Amino acid sequence: MELLIIPIVIALIAMVCPPKFVRGYALAGSLVSVIVALIHLCNYNPSADFISIAPNCTSGNIPFFLNLGYDGIGMVMILLTNVIVFLIALANYDNQAIAGSKKFTALLFFMQFALLGVFLAMDGLLFYIFWELSLIPVFLIFLWFGAKGKRKAIMKFFIYTFIGSLAMLFSLIYIRTLAPSFALEDVVGIEMSRTSAMWIFGGFFLAFAVKIPLFPFHTWQPETYTKSPMAGTMLLGALMLKMALFGMIRWMIPVAPGALDCMTELIVILGGVGVIYAAIIAIKQNDIKTLFAYASISHVGLIAAGIIVLTMDALTGAMVQIVNHSFVAIGLFLSADIIERRLGKRNLLELGGIAKQAPKFAFWFGVIIFAGVSVPLTSGFIGEFLLIKGIYSYNWIYGVLIGTTLILACVYSFRAYQLSMFGPSKGFDFPDLTWAEWLSFFIIAIIVVFLGVYPQFLIEIVEPSLQKLTEIVNVK
Repeated sequence: MELLIIPIVIALIAMVCPPKFVRGYALAGSLVSVIVALIHLCNYNPSADFISIAPNCTSGNIPFFLNLGYDGIGMVMILLTNVIVFLIALANYDNQAIAGSKKFTALLFFMQFALLGVFLAMDGLLFYIFWELSLIPVFLIFLWFGAKGKRKAIMKFFIYTFIGSLAMLFSLIYIRTLAPSFALEDVVGIEMSRTSAMWIFGGFFLAFAVKIPLFPFHTWQPETYTKSPMAGTMLLGALMLKMALFGMIRWMIPVAPGALDCMTELIVILGGVGVIYAAIIAIKQNDIKTLFAYASISHVGLIAAGIIVLTMDALTGAMVQIVNHSFVAIGLFLSADIIERRLGKRNLLELGGIAKQAPKFAFWFGVIIFAGVSVPLTSGFIGEFLLIKGIYSYNWIYGVLIGTTLILACVYSFRAYQLSMFGPSKGFDFPDLTWAEWLSFFIIAIIVVFLGVYPQFLIEIVEPSLQKLTEIVNVK
């Protein structure tokens, strides 16, 4: 239970923490959560079934609000969440308006609490409660710290997520009419008609498609990412959309596998269209933050398409790419934030010559760009290779079309880097990296290179759980 207790306690204490200690407190508190997650990882046996974290409860006698546990997939998401929260606290350390705010710090750890609840929930109702709770801190961060002209983006974000949540609630209510409880062990494998499976699958899919976001449910995302404070954008891009990808694996597919034969091709097509469409839009963007927002849509479309084809290659690649995308998103949005805070502008046409004044920043920004385009020896290379291979085995035409992401990503990424870092200087001063910014980039680079060189570390954790997922679907 300490996985959930620690962040909520830290959030409550942050509300009364003296302002001059808030930044250090956030770093220390997030580091404690990372250590606790690492302890759980060291004690985790990948071949084991779900590990319950409910105290003094035996299977079949767990109240729904204590029905918490994790398998290999959940373990990866828990560790990812805690590390990303630490990186957000570290990356924003020099932004006094954010890192020095008690409200923001409390909301950051409340968000961590809700996200961990989503990844630990073994009961559908509990999953839904934590899913909804996660919207509160993001909404308040957006409202209190967002840029001017945010009202329209806030309303669009609220309407989209509200409709998606209602659709998921409908699916859960429908499930309860067929199963004795909302517990995952009770709802997986229940007998249902093709029609029932389609309705249940559809409700989950709408909620997850909005949050990922998949084309054509993506229109809320670019403006929300652009108007949100950078720390909020990091939360959305690195963690919040991962809830939906996780939900596809944990709930949507195993609960209603009978709908897969009708829905798989549709989701692959939507993911593929999103990959190409968002990449082309990204190429045309001059606002660097908006560009990275569309790049995110392109990358997650590939992950969603890989998950739904349900081959071991694609599922494994999806898990690797979920982790890779989270860290690359932090690095890219941190780079955009560094440029905006130093210069007060994000338009690529107004930038240039930064590499001469800030060579350390140019180097680390370049490392993140290379990781984003999935060069060999980075985790993105392994993830995208397995994803495209899995989709190609499902349908070679879709595999070839979606594989164009490798080329398109290079175009918009290198264009952003070239216009901002090189060319004639525009006559502004650009201080180089602070220690917190340098350390953030260093940690991100170490992780993506480590997983690129030794992906087996991650694969061995998730493979048994993914194998069980494929067995559930095949039995059905």
